[in-house]
This record gives sequence, structure tokens and C-alpha cells, in this order.
Amino acid sequence: MQSAALISRDGSVDWLCVPRFDSPACLAALLGDEHNGQWRISPTAAEGPPSRKGEVTRGYQDNTLILQTEWQTVGGTVRVIDFMPPRRDEAPVLVRIVEGVEGAVEMECVWRLRFDYGKVLPWVRRIDHAIVAVAGPDSVWLRTPVKLVGHDMAHEASFTVRAGERVPFVFSWTPSHLGAPPEVDAFEALAATVKFWDDWVARCTYHGDYRDAVIRSLITLKALTYAPTGGIVAAATTSLPEDLGGVRNWDYRYCWLRDATITLEALLRTGYTGEAGAWREWLGRAIAGDPRDVQIMYGVAGERRLEEWQADWLPGYENSAPVRIGNAAVSQLQLDVYGEVIDAITLGGQAGLPFDAHTWSLVRKLLQFLEDHWSQPDEGVWEVRGPRRHFVHSKVMAWVAFDRAVKAAELGRPGAEARWREVRDKIHAEVCDKGYDAGRGTFTQYYGSTELDAAVLLIPEVGFLPPDDPRSKPSAAS
Repeated sequence: MQSAALISRDGSVDWLCVPRFDSPACLAALLGDEHNGQWRISPTAAEGPPSRKGEVTRGYQDNTLILQTEWQTVGGTVRVIDFMPPRRDEAPVLVRIVEGVEGAVEMECVWRLRFDYGKVLPWVRRIDHAIVAVAGPDSVWLRTPVKLVGHDMAHEASFTVRAGERVPFVFSWTPSHLGAPPEVDAFEALAATVKFWDDWVARCTYHGDYRDAVIRSLITLKALTYAPTGGIVAAATTSLPEDLGGVRNWDYRYCWLRDATITLEALLRTGYTGEAGAWREWLGRAIAGDPRDVQIMYGVAGERRLEEWQADWLPGYENSAPVRIGNAAVSQLQLDVYGEVIDAITLGGQAGLPFDAHTWSLVRKLLQFLEDHWSQPDEGVWEVRGPRRHFVHSKVMAWVAFDRAVKAAELGRPGAEARWREVRDKIHAEVCDKGYDAGRGTFTQYYGSTELDAAVLLIPEVGFLPPDDPRSKPSAAS
């Protein structure tokens, strides 16, 4: 709930940003190679075939975010347990425990740290039985009973683990000027992490079909919330390409209002009102001010400046350059976010979140701005970096904003409901007239376009048209 580590099937931590989701990565092999930062713990080459990828099984421990990777080797079976203990103000920690399951397995550990997205080589030394890497404002402390030796700008170790043995590795980040972070007992942290997730999952009110899959999805959504502020990031990564070798490689480690409201809806419908309330508080702080300044995304603490630049020393995932940090789409006009935010706020009210005068005042200010601007073209949901268009999805979500406001007013929230109803109906008529291709029986991407858009499939889901309306169902001709 503050950062995330991505771990490959080879037991390598290939991506880690600390202390926040959007901090510079100190392990960035995901967008380059091992020389850009990697921490691998796996059986030695002598224990398995040249490629270990087919010999490994992985999964999360029950209803938790604790990853278990298991290898069957010539010498036996070994398991690596990876997790990040939930924290508040403490230093971020990544714990790795090597557990012998059967026989005896020779293991190797390679710890190669590179700060600032794989660019900065740290100064590494031993302090109080820990290996400490320092560069500028960052320091990482690695504590383990295994002896690691410096070699080729990395620290390496070979050790054997036998059935029943458990060998801990604890990785802690702290600002370099603060000295040593608190020591963490790996096994106590494991027990506390299991309890945290067990308690959290027990609050889920969903007991329908595919509950296990729903729980797994909810855990992922919970993990992407930023606990200190209540923000919700869209993803833990940057620059994973839409197409291998392509250039649409964006940084998604920020809080998109659209994505967050969809996440919020899932949490509210499954009983997690605490996360929803924290997000709404974050929203109020993030968008405070003039409604015309509302952005499509913010930093995890509500930051507005997310300048985009390129890390040209990284080749990118599968050589898909450029690697982008920050996101220039922050300056785009995407009118749909007003509808999604207002929809989420009203849904929270229905779920029992306090709907105080301040929140209602915020909704009214947003509607006031949208009333004057819904008819303008915008960049649309897909963040196309081209001319503004009258995107159908944006118009539909503007309709959602006024529709939800009218319903909230009908439930006892006074406002300009007569005018909101008039604007709502005007938007509806225009979309059906200019955004629908009667000849092909489908809504298009934008007014006058022949292109289709998956986003308009939300039309029946948001209530713009009933599901059984013929216009809600794309015809075979489309």
C-alpha cells in the first residue's frame, strides 16, 4: 500500500521503487537488464537445466499478497517467500525467506542495486552486520545471516538450504541522512502480514460466483492504494509498451481520477468503505481550488506537476523505447472525469459514506464548470496526443454527472436540479443524434467518425440507455 516489487519466474526482483510507487526505481532490470538493478535468489545453475523457467511454480499464499516461488531441482525442493509488510510511517521493507522443502538445494543470491532508474551506482559497505548501499538521498540496508561478497559491481553469495531450514533476507530503504532503519524480524513480519491480509479479506461482503477471483482482484486493488494519503495508483510500473517495439510507453504510477473511481466502485460494492472514504478525502484535497483546474491525474499525495521525461540510458522492456518518467497527458482535457468523480461520490453516499455540505458543494462546483464546457471537444479517454474531438464516451460521462446529481437532489440534496435535468436531456439527445451511426447500428468514437470505440460499451452499464435498447448492441454490420 505504498510501493510494489515485481518478481520474475527466475526469482529476480526486476522492479522496485522506494519509498513510493512513483519514486525512482532502485531495481530496474524490467526496463533494461541486470546491470540496471536486480536482486535474484534462485537455485544455482548446477541444480537444474540451463533454463529454469519450466521448473518453477508460483502462487500467492491463500488470501494474501505473499508470493511463493517453488523450484524442484536435482537436489530437492526449495521455496522463496516474498512479501512487503504493511507499514505506516516506517521504512519500506521487502522480505525474502528461502525455505527448504525437501532434500538440500544449493542457492545463489545476486544483489545489484542501482538508484535513479538504473543509472546511479551506489557506494556499498558493511555497517553492523548489514550491507549498506548509499547514493545521494537514498540508502538501502540488506540484513541476512548469509555472507555476501562484492564481485563485478554486485554482491553475491552461494549457500545451501535443507529441508526445514529458513534463511531470511530483509531489504530496508531509508533516507541516507537518517542512519540505520529499524531491524525487522522476517518471521514475525511474515506472521503479521498473514494476519493483516486475513483480517482484511474477512471484511469482504461479496459471497457470489467466482468469489476467489473477486478476492484476488480486490487484494490487487488494495495493494495499489497509497495508504498515507488514500490515493489509488493505476499501476505499479512505467513504460511497459502497449505493443512490443512501439512507442506508446506511458508512466501509470499516478492517480487517475477515472481509474480510481472504477476501483472505488469495486471496493464499495464489496464492503470496503474505509478505503473509499480515504480516497474521497484524497480527492477533496487533490482537486481543491478552481474546477477548471481539475486534472485527469495526480501524484499519490495530490501533486499536480508530473512532467514527462525520458530515461535514455534504459533500452526499455523488450527494447521498446523510449522509457518515460512522468506523464504529459496530465495537461489534457478529458471531460469524462467529471462524470466519473461525481458518480463515485454519489455511490459513496448510497453506501453510507458521510455526504456532508463540503462534499455536496464540491459536486455543485464541478457541475457548474461542466455545464459551461461539456459541449467542447476534448482529448478523450484514450489520451490520444492529437487534435481534440467530440468523443462520444466523454459526452456520455458528462451525461452521467448531471444524471447522478439529479438523483442525489431527488434524495434530499438541494441544488439546481431543474437545470441539471435540462442539461442532462440535452446531452442525451445530442449523443444519440451525432454519436450514433444508424446505418451501421453502432455508436462511434467521436462525432462524424467511422471508428469504433470499446469505451462506448459502457453506455448501458452507466444507464445512458437500457441494456435491451437496440442501440446498446452493436450490429453485425459494425
